[in-house]
Amino acid sequence: MSPARLLSALASGLVFGFGLSLSGMLDPVRVRGFLDVTGRWDPSLMAVLAGAVTVSAIGYLTVRRMPRPAFGGRFEVPSNRRIDPPLVLGSALFGIGWGLAGLCPGPAVAALSTGALPVIVFVFAMLAGMVLQHGIAVWKSAS
Repeated sequence: MSPARLLSALASGLVFGFGLSLSGMLDPVRVRGFLDVTGRWDPSLMAVLAGAVTVSAIGYLTVRRMPRPAFGGRFEVPSNRRIDPPLVLGSALFGIGWGLAGLCPGPAVAALSTGALPVIVFVFAMLAGMVLQHGIAVWKSAS
C-alpha cells in the first residue's frame, strides 16, 4: 500500500471515528433509544442517518464521474443486486445484534478507544462471527 493511500485511509478512518463520537453513535444507550420506536424513542440519530445517506449518495454520484480513485486502481462498487436468503438472514442477524447491543461494527471499533468491557466483548464476538462465517464459506466451497 502506497504512503498516500495509507494516509488517505487513516484520515478517512479518523474523520469517520470522530463523526461517530461527535454524533453519539458510540453510546449504545442512545442507539437503543433510537431503535425503541414504541417506547421512549430518541429521534436525535435521525440527523446522523440523514447525513450518512447524503454523503453516501454524493460519493456514489462522484464515483460515476471519475475514471479511477485518486489512490487506488479501481473503485470497489458492489455489482450484485440479487436479494437472496443469505442476504436476508445476514441482514436480520445484523439488525438483531445492533438492536441488542446498540453497536454496529464501525462504531464498535471506534468505541474500543473507551476501553469499556462490553465493547471489547462485542468486538471479540463480532470477530469470532466473522471467522466462523469465513470458515463456513470455505467449507461450502470445498464441498
